[in-house]
Amino acid sequence: MTRSPRLPDRPVIVRTRFAPSPTGPLHLGHAYSALLAHDMARAEGGNFLLRIEDIDQTRARPEWEDLIYEDLTWLGLTWDGPVMRQSDRMPVYAAALDALWARHLLYPCTCTRRDIAEAMNAPQEGTPPAIGPDGPVYPGTCRAHAPKGPDLLSRPTGQHLRLDMGHAGMVCEHHVLEDEDDHWGLMFLETGPTHRGQIFTSLGRFQREIGDIVLSRRDFATSYHLSVVIDDAAQDITHVVRGEDLFEATPIHVLLQRLLGLPTPVYHHHRLIRDETGKRLAKRNDACAIRTYRDEGFTPADIRRMVGLPEG
Repeated sequence: MTRSPRLPDRPVIVRTRFAPSPTGPLHLGHAYSALLAHDMARAEGGNFLLRIEDIDQTRARPEWEDLIYEDLTWLGLTWDGPVMRQSDRMPVYAAALDALWARHLLYPCTCTRRDIAEAMNAPQEGTPPAIGPDGPVYPGTCRAHAPKGPDLLSRPTGQHLRLDMGHAGMVCEHHVLEDEDDHWGLMFLETGPTHRGQIFTSLGRFQREIGDIVLSRRDFATSYHLSVVIDDAAQDITHVVRGEDLFEATPIHVLLQRLLGLPTPVYHHHRLIRDETGKRLAKRNDACAIRTYRDEGFTPADIRRMVGLPEG
């Protein structure tokens, strides 16, 4: 039988967050996510936190970060405590990578995108390549050559490091849930409109449908998956509110939480705000930028109505 997570001994103070990247202007989709997270926390007398996800310093710009603060303030949002900036936390991510490397959970990967594409296009008995949250599931080309045991040197830098999903599954065996079919896996609680309740992912699916994900990149020495898990724990986030496009990546985050001994928050994956053609908004959609609506005389109440939220 599936075992439910242990209930806390005392009431949980709801803590949500908004974590934009300063790589362009915020649009209506960002406004919806920020407003929803803010409203959910305030409705419970909880805290709303702000985090700047700027690990990609090749694209982050100070002027975009300044505009984030301006837009959120204009929307009427207030955040509790200091703003967390990921670029200030690289030593924290490095320490987590060191810990995973010491447990033989990571291996270096020198494959290029072309190498992976060629491996994926090789004959596989008529089976099409699996597509996971990060794209095509890595075929494990470099895993066979990874250093083991006495050959395990200090963690390399300046190259991709992948999580050995098979080894990770074995390490997690004592920390996982068991379903009625006696399969091992991990569970998280989802409260979003599309997926609700206990979401279970078998460890076999991690290997087949997710694969050996990259946790450190050669260009900025961490990854979204690693940094978001560590930072949510550091900010004591109890409820992660984000777009439904990240739902499929959540099992990765739950696995990393188990491996790093971090708590698993409740997840709420909300609908995406789309343009008139049905496409999800991107930062290049300047016509939907919050700054554009401000300049055209719209009000925060107008924005709330446009994204389908009640006035605050």
